[in-house]
Amino acid sequence: MKLTDLHVKRLKAPATGQKIHFDETLRGFGVRVSQGGTKSFVVMYGPSRKLRTLGRYPSLSLADARKEAKRVQAEVLDHGDHAGQLERVDFAEARRRFLADSKVRNKKRTYTDYRRLLNRHFAFTKDIRDLSRRDVMSVIEGLAQTPSEQQHAFVAIRVMMNWCFKRGLIHTSPVPPMSFTAPARSYILPDVDLAAVWHRADEIGYPYGSIIQLLILTGQRRGEIAALRRSWVEDDLVVFPAAFTKNKREHRMPLSPMAQEVLRGIPDTGDLFFPARGSDDRAFNGWGKSKKRFDDTLEVAPYTLHDLRRTFSSNQARLGTPIHVTEKLLNHISGTVSGVAAVYNRYSYLDEMRQAVSHHDDHLAKLIER
Repeated sequence: MKLTDLHVKRLKAPATGQKIHFDETLRGFGVRVSQGGTKSFVVMYGPSRKLRTLGRYPSLSLADARKEAKRVQAEVLDHGDHAGQLERVDFAEARRRFLADSKVRNKKRTYTDYRRLLNRHFAFTKDIRDLSRRDVMSVIEGLAQTPSEQQHAFVAIRVMMNWCFKRGLIHTSPVPPMSFTAPARSYILPDVDLAAVWHRADEIGYPYGSIIQLLILTGQRRGEIAALRRSWVEDDLVVFPAAFTKNKREHRMPLSPMAQEVLRGIPDTGDLFFPARGSDDRAFNGWGKSKKRFDDTLEVAPYTLHDLRRTFSSNQARLGTPIHVTEKLLNHISGTVSGVAAVYNRYSYLDEMRQAVSHHDDHLAKLIER
C-alpha cells in the first residue's frame, strides 16, 4: 500500500505474530504491526535482504522514518551489505563526545547545565545502541519530586540522544519527542515558615542570608538581587537597568525601611553588594551549595527561592495592595496595565509602592516577633 499517516494510524493488529505492510512508493520500506498493536518502521536492504528496525510509531514520524530508510539504502549502494553497522560505543563514551562537542558549540552556561544533568542523573553502563526508552524514562520518572530538575534532565538526555542519532551512533533515539513540561509551581510559604526562613537568614548573615532577606522584602528575582549595585541605589530608590532585568525593561522601585537596613549592614565590597568569591566584577552565583547549607537545620516545608517572590505577591494581596501596584513592584509587563494601556499610562506609582512596601514591613515584623 501507499503508506500515509492515516493508513499507518488505522492499521489493525494481526491475530497472532507480526505483519509487515510495505510502502509501494519506497521499495523495502514498511511498517511492522505486532499482535499487541505496537507499530514499528522497518527497512529491508542489501542482497541478503536484511531487515532493520528504524523506530516506533508515533515516536518516529512517517516522514522521518522514510528519510532514514532512504539513508540506509543509500549507504548500502555506496558501501555494500555491511553498511550501516554502528560503532560499539558505551553510554559514558557517547556522553563524553557529546559534552566535548557541546562545549565548543554552546554557551558556557548551557554546556555546564548539560554536564551536570547528564553526569548526575544518567549513569548507564550499557552500549548506547542498547539503551531503551524504559531505561531513560525510569530515570526521568524518578525525579518527579523535583519537577524543574525533571524537566531539565529530560531536555538534556533528549538533546544528547538526538546528537547521537545525527552522528550515526544509534539508529533512532530512545527518548520520546513528547513535550515534557513541569507543572507550574503555586506554593506560598505559610507565615510560620516565612518567619523561620527570615530568622535563619539573620543567623547565617552575609552574603547568602542578606540575599534571602532582600528576596523576602522586595519580591525581586534572585538574579536581580545578586547583581545589585551601590550605584543603582539613591536614598530609598533602587533602579535596575534594563540589561539586568528578565523583561529587559528598566525597573524603579522604593526600598522599604527594613530593606534599607539590610543594605546598610552589608560590608563595603565595592560597587557590587554581592560579588562572587574571588571576583570584584562578577555577581554571587553559589546558589546550590548555599541553599543546601542554609536549609540543613531549617524545619520548614520544601521551597524554592522563587517561592519567596510568590509569597511576597500573595502577602501584598492580603494587605490590600491593588494588583497594579504589586505588578509594578514585581516589574511584570503582562499584567493589568499592559499593551496599549501601558503605553499611555506612564504614571510611576512610586508613592503607592512606598506605602505597599511599608505595610509589608509591618506585616513581616509582626511575623518575626511572633
